[in-house]
Amino acid sequence: MNIKISVRNLVEFILRSGDINSTYIGRNRMTEGTRIHQLVQKKMDKNYMPEVTLKTEVEFEDLILTVGGRADGIITEKEKVIIDEIKSTTTSLEKIDENFNELHWAQAKCYAYIHSMDNNLERIDIQLTYVEIDTEEIKRIRNTYTYKELEKFFKNLTDRYYIWADLSRKWIRTRDESIKKLQFPFDNYRKGQRKLSVGIYRTIEQEKKLFAQAPTGIGKTISTIFPSVKAIGESKGEKIFYLTAKTITRTVAEDSFNILKNKGLRFKVITLTAKDKICFCKESSCNPDECEFAKGHFDRINDAIYDLITNEDIISRETIEKYSLKHKVCPFEFSLDISIWADSVICDYNYVFDPKAKLKRFFIEDKNKYIFLIDEAHNLVDRSRDMFSAELFKNDFLELKRLFKDIEPKMAKSLDKINRYFLKIKKKCENNDYFLEKEEPEDIFYPLKGFVKKADNWLKENGDKKEHKDLLELYFNVLSFLRVSEDYDDRFVTYTELQGKNVKLKMFCLDPSYLLSTTLGSGLSSILFSATLSPIDYYKDILGGNEKDNVMILDSPFDPRNLKIIIKDSISTKYRDRKYSYEKIANVIYDTTKYKEGNYIVFFPSYKYMEDVYDVFIEKFPQFRTMVQEIGMKEEEREEFLKSFKQNPTNTLIAFAVMGGIFSEGIDLKGDRLTGAIIVGIGLPKICLERNIIREYFNEKNGLGYEYAYMYPGMNKVLQSMGRVIRTETDKGIVCLIGRRFGKWGQFRHIIKGKTTNKY
Repeated sequence: MNIKISVRNLVEFILRSGDINSTYIGRNRMTEGTRIHQLVQKKMDKNYMPEVTLKTEVEFEDLILTVGGRADGIITEKEKVIIDEIKSTTTSLEKIDENFNELHWAQAKCYAYIHSMDNNLERIDIQLTYVEIDTEEIKRIRNTYTYKELEKFFKNLTDRYYIWADLSRKWIRTRDESIKKLQFPFDNYRKGQRKLSVGIYRTIEQEKKLFAQAPTGIGKTISTIFPSVKAIGESKGEKIFYLTAKTITRTVAEDSFNILKNKGLRFKVITLTAKDKICFCKESSCNPDECEFAKGHFDRINDAIYDLITNEDIISRETIEKYSLKHKVCPFEFSLDISIWADSVICDYNYVFDPKAKLKRFFIEDKNKYIFLIDEAHNLVDRSRDMFSAELFKNDFLELKRLFKDIEPKMAKSLDKINRYFLKIKKKCENNDYFLEKEEPEDIFYPLKGFVKKADNWLKENGDKKEHKDLLELYFNVLSFLRVSEDYDDRFVTYTELQGKNVKLKMFCLDPSYLLSTTLGSGLSSILFSATLSPIDYYKDILGGNEKDNVMILDSPFDPRNLKIIIKDSISTKYRDRKYSYEKIANVIYDTTKYKEGNYIVFFPSYKYMEDVYDVFIEKFPQFRTMVQEIGMKEEEREEFLKSFKQNPTNTLIAFAVMGGIFSEGIDLKGDRLTGAIIVGIGLPKICLERNIIREYFNEKNGLGYEYAYMYPGMNKVLQSMGRVIRTETDKGIVCLIGRRFGKWGQFRHIIKGKTTNKY
């Protein structure tokens, strides 16, 4: 069996030690590091070969370990060969000597060994090229090594890694044997379930993407996970990323893996939890002086990893916390390390798609044998726009300028330059309160980069100052802004908007399809699925699909006679008519719910509309028990809200909620827990500057601006809300759609065609 590992991962895994210390570590370093590498490499002559791929195989008795990576450069000088390892640093070059960082030498020694072996070299030089980011000054440290010295060093590393490679080999054999025996976990497939599973398996086999609309009740989660696991067992993939937008769908994925585990599957599955939720030391910032889990973390982490992965398969948040406490390691960093050893990672979209948060350790190489399962894929449209966009506000710079005026005048001066830029662009908004342009705001990049350099130094030296937190937050925002500029093309626009006395500058991603397709292309196969992926051509286009991708639209497995749909298209729910509709809607709610005791949810397009109708309803019909969704409900409040939907209700409950909110998708009120839903209006996104910009962009691109900006997102909210009612084959219920657009939108009527019935 062949086990692969990169030079960098091998070195860092075996030789790491000491504390986590990220009081401030310079998050600009990765971006600057790439620039510094290119700067140094371009200055070299023809004897310099940049980015040289090196690889070797180490044979043990029962496995082969493949170690590879890219050397920054190889220099040939007369009879000498030099391996060049480039490192960017914010540390003064005067403080750097050959003992500065053992890992830097270790990585270079591995490359030197491989190159020496491939070319029969008895001696080779290693050069560490340190570049100070602020000044771009260079310091080079060079040592000569014999082949035997390097061989001994490399063999020691690989021998120490053998226990881990052997563990991996044994696990893969155990895992694959269990997958071969694994059968579908239920006695029978539901209608459409087998078709979906087979389609997913074939898509993975073809190394393609699949866009699948699979209605509620078909068993989407198990139908995606089961064939993906089977593909892993047949070496058609290496790792599954199950990506979701909401915590509740992550729980469903965990439950599905547990079902397969109970049927004999051995598969290591980890669920990643956000750092702010899982951190044991809420007030510290991974400072070893304040956090016992950060202090000595790297001295204990490998023992913790070995303990967990040899004893656990399904690795939840609670499991991570248990072993973190046992070994006194940081739970968040621990979970990221465990994800390397996992066969499946369940996590939020941002860990794969967001340039600021993605798991870079998995995406160093251009192509990986990953299977992406993207649940509730309709949510990825707006989420990806947010991830690929960035904004800055004038007042943030002005307030910090005042704060630093007396403490650090140079910092204040840098902030003032940016503030003056905002004053300049503010004048462009005098006629419309906003100004739109298709080019990126290049004039601000130079002052922003100047600010980043000054902030880098100050943050590094002043971790104990009260201003540190405010500056750090703005620093990250600026880095995000500069990062987005690297992807800026004709799919973006820049707009300046007046917001009271404040000014917003935003680089806005209108069409995320290209960036999404690039990320999806880094894997082997992608399955994008949802109960509401309609119209499918829209989602295929906006989520980075192409004409070669597979498409599947499945019918509901439930008897359509179990759901009665009533359309009340005599009431206008347009914004200008809403104040005339309150009493009419209250009457429809009463008429819909009076015949059958049960639990009902009334969905509205906005909180304001919901509250206005609610006030009228409780005054006119005080006999009903009612609840109202509140803005910013905490997790325990949401749970209490849902617990009110009792099975076999003895009196009627009417809950008022918002479409597109926490109760309109992802909740599972089976049986009599939900009798019906009343949906007020189409749920169009609020008319705003950004939606209008999207509309104009797609009008120019494909003539479907209104549909892309307003109609399709609105339709999706309605369909999601409708989907709360029928969750199992025995459920029966009613949906009442209120609004004139329901009568006019032919495409919407086509989507629900065949589900309308008079039987209830």
